Amino acid sequence: WNYWGCNISQDTILKTAQALIDAGLDKLGYEYVIMDDCWHAPERSPHKPHPPVADPERFPDGIKALSEKIHAMGLKIGIYSSAGTMTCGRRFGSLGYEEIDARTYKEWGIDYLKYDNCYNEGQAGYDLLSYNRYAKMSRALSDAGRPIVYAMCNWGEDGPWNWAGTIAHSWRISGDIIDVYDGYDDRCPCESVLNCKLAGGYCSMMRILDFAAPLVTKAGHGQWNDMDMLEVGNGGMTTTQYQTHFAMWAVIKSPLILGNDLMNMDVVTKALITNKWLIDINQDPNGEPAARIRKTLIKNPHGETVGVAQIWVGGVVRGTVVAIVNSSPDKYTTKYALQDVYPWAKRNPGVKYEVIDLWALTDPSKGIVEGNWGRSLGKAFTSASYLPVEVTGHGTTVHRWNIIEDQYVDDQKALRAEGL
Repeated sequence: WNYWGCNISQDTILKTAQALIDAGLDKLGYEYVIMDDCWHAPERSPHKPHPPVADPERFPDGIKALSEKIHAMGLKIGIYSSAGTMTCGRRFGSLGYEEIDARTYKEWGIDYLKYDNCYNEGQAGYDLLSYNRYAKMSRALSDAGRPIVYAMCNWGEDGPWNWAGTIAHSWRISGDIIDVYDGYDDRCPCESVLNCKLAGGYCSMMRILDFAAPLVTKAGHGQWNDMDMLEVGNGGMTTTQYQTHFAMWAVIKSPLILGNDLMNMDVVTKALITNKWLIDINQDPNGEPAARIRKTLIKNPHGETVGVAQIWVGGVVRGTVVAIVNSSPDKYTTKYALQDVYPWAKRNPGVKYEVIDLWALTDPSKGIVEGNWGRSLGKAFTSASYLPVEVTGHGTTVHRWNIIEDQYVDDQKALRAEGL
């Protein structure tokens, strides 16, 4: 949606799927091709029970034929609707038609449903009202008998992080993102998602990052906070700002949904969205979103606040991830010890770590190209070792602290021998 809007057709969907494969993105885990709004015909079928129908001009072969072609490419396909009488693009919605729509999605071979919140007939305003409306589609998808990822998109209205985990696989936490780093817009009026009465839209990337901070404990295996689609490659931010965008969506475990034109993607964009280190963290089996554990005001020589330094920390299999975000336009320097930002590291004080800087270029002479991310900072760190950090303006440094396996095993044997 971020790039195409309503301008989609079976041709654009198939060409995007082929571009995804040609770029090797499927090998990195990008496996869903998701259609957003405006695939619909002007009206539902006139024949009862009035199933959904695709636009005959944009999708002349129908969605089922498109789905079969996507599956033949080794990919999965997603579709869009709204828990309202109309979609946000003013096509027919699914409110009151949940059962027939879910059965049709099954017949079409759909694998993913984005379910929006427009024209909801006032069925919102408190949690049970929203829950009941979205639970209808959840039950209908379950009854249809095909595994379909259910991605709720109610913009964080009525606190879905408190109730959607039992009915959906993910839920949006805010109004729609806009391709802006940290600009303010009254159309995204809330300073926090907690008790937000108007989610709005046009939310900057850093505003959504702030929204996500208190919600990370609500996410986990099979139930994720969705921070909205990625804007990487759409041109509204700098490369450094896009690095922050991609890194933080990855470490917080938001679904990584590409919102750029894959058919016309430059080398830098491809390099950013293929950072395998960060994708691995996003898909880490531990399933723990990084949490913001520290905020420090950054001031210029005149004592004026120019930004905030944030530290985010989370566990991964056999290690820890630490992300340091600098929202100021100037370089920020600091240092930290793992045990100071991740107290659990104190439990094994003798363990040695290799620390890898995930945005550092492996070979600086090659520049920003695919596969050139990640440089080891050393293999002799302990949880008490202080690591100096320099973060460029609007940038983010991400360190992965990997436990050195042999050392860990030796320490565990020693503790057992001592009866500890």
